[in-house]
Amino acid sequence: MTIDGQAVQTTGTFGVVNPATGEVAEQAPDASREQLDQAMAAAAAALPEWRRDEPARRKALQAAADLMFARSEEIGRILTLEQGKPLGDATMEVIGAGVWLKYFADLELPREVIQDDDAAFVEVVRRPMGVVAAITPWNYPLLLAIWKLAPALLAGNTMVLKPSPFTPLSSLKLGEVLREVLPPGVLNVVTGGDGLGAWMTSHDVPRKISFTGSVATGKRVAAAAAPDLKRVTLELGGNDPAILLDDADPAAVADKLFGAAFMNNGQVCSAIKRVYVPESLYGDVVEALAAKASAAKVGDGFAEGVQFGPVNNKPQYERVSELVADALAGGARAAAGGKPIDGPGYFFEPTILADISDGARIVDEEQFGPALPIVKYNDLEEAISRANGTHFGLSGSVWGTDAERASEVAARLECGTAWVNTHLALAPHQPFGGFKWSGVGVENGPWGLYGFTELQVVHRSKA
Repeated sequence: MTIDGQAVQTTGTFGVVNPATGEVAEQAPDASREQLDQAMAAAAAALPEWRRDEPARRKALQAAADLMFARSEEIGRILTLEQGKPLGDATMEVIGAGVWLKYFADLELPREVIQDDDAAFVEVVRRPMGVVAAITPWNYPLLLAIWKLAPALLAGNTMVLKPSPFTPLSSLKLGEVLREVLPPGVLNVVTGGDGLGAWMTSHDVPRKISFTGSVATGKRVAAAAAPDLKRVTLELGGNDPAILLDDADPAAVADKLFGAAFMNNGQVCSAIKRVYVPESLYGDVVEALAAKASAAKVGDGFAEGVQFGPVNNKPQYERVSELVADALAGGARAAAGGKPIDGPGYFFEPTILADISDGARIVDEEQFGPALPIVKYNDLEEAISRANGTHFGLSGSVWGTDAERASEVAARLECGTAWVNTHLALAPHQPFGGFKWSGVGVENGPWGLYGFTELQVVHRSKA
């Protein structure tokens, strides 16, 4: 682990499974309560000097970005081993981390003058919150860590980072690499199970918790933060709808729909999770998507030409298997896929489910895996109502050749991001967050930066 700029060993370890084999590939350190206390103390001790020197912070973030670019394949191989995604995708995740770091290294920290007259000079400035506890998920462990680290550190905070126990190795490597450019204590990386996360959220040192993960865990994080009035940003689940309008061209949109549903093997919080299609286009859309799924190459992320690796972990593999089996038992048709792939590892066939509707669990719940239900509709108003009829509200998309009409429909979606003729178009300058149970607060852009700051009014009397 990384605590106070030093490599720290633990007496206990836990196994990290390679999802392509289902076998333990490495051991990761299991932090004790005392080591978490040490990490928090180191972050608190580093805070006064770190918050004082903004140019040094920007320089450090630029250097961190350069390290991500330079060591992208090395870190990417670790990511593929523990997460399962193809090596090319893993390497691009590390490069993406560098892009995010570069963006925030150059982002302005605004100061706003709201009064300057004979009576007073009054300025509104943004101050760091203090120590940030960051807890990250297993689908994009490195990139989503940087989504938190880059704005938090730019704002002058310090951090204790805990990755998912399914994917701790890449974050441990991140801590090791960034020791080269960050002062001791600014970033501390600790690993362990769910108990460690609970210790972090209830710890008396952090003033902010930034969490990405499930709705159920997010609610527990919010409850743990409440007694100490810790600030929280929660990026939680999504059940993102895509609505095709009656003027959509199935052949033209199939590639984009499939890519946005199955990116990272469907393990993306804002991926397309259900598609609503007018009856007149239904057969063509199902056929086009089924052809894409049937042609996809699934395998070990280190193998040449693989498009999709395994589901990351056994519980999620079992959940996807259960949801697909439940849909088929309820009368749905597997136009492609429909079952686990025989052999070792957590591999599941890319699956397109047809003849299915709302009420099926895989439509109503977030599957977070390589299975996509295609739902028929006859009335657009009904489709919009069904798309919005959920506790989730992360993102959604509308597809049609009349972009103005599609935009009008997209504006009626109850979600944090409404795309038109695209989906999963994410960027560092664009805020990302959810409505309803999909989250509290936003990440990315200046809005994400502001989430790691407190407003302070500086009022200087001239009287």
